[in-house]
Amino acid sequence: MGYKLKEGIFYAKSDEWVSLNEDIATVGISDYAQDKLGDIVYLEEVTKGKKVKQGEVFTTIESVKAASDLNAPVSGEVIEVNADVVSTPSIINQDPYDKGWIVKIKVENPSEVNNLMSDKEYSEYRKE
Repeated sequence: MGYKLKEGIFYAKSDEWVSLNEDIATVGISDYAQDKLGDIVYLEEVTKGKKVKQGEVFTTIESVKAASDLNAPVSGEVIEVNADVVSTPSIINQDPYDKGWIVKIKVENPSEVNNLMSDKEYSEYRKE
């Protein structure tokens, strides 16, 4: 396995991750996803205040290889956008779990994380 996982966070099958702190979810893409994308060159800025629904597209990310939609791993309202990754998207390649987070969402229904995978489940899922 050539990619890193972060323990104690949740993963979607579409390769986004969520770190939950009470009702605030920090969202990004997994190391696996950034590795598959290659050099990330563009991240469509998400509007603060945007309402997102679990499993629905909330933004687009582009690499030198391809463009991909990112799906919201939880439903809620975007309360913060990581301006650093919008201006320098390659941060996601370098540090997808810490500096490379994309948005923070005020979560409507914290139990939605039950639809996501743990780091161990995600690791098994990505072994295919």
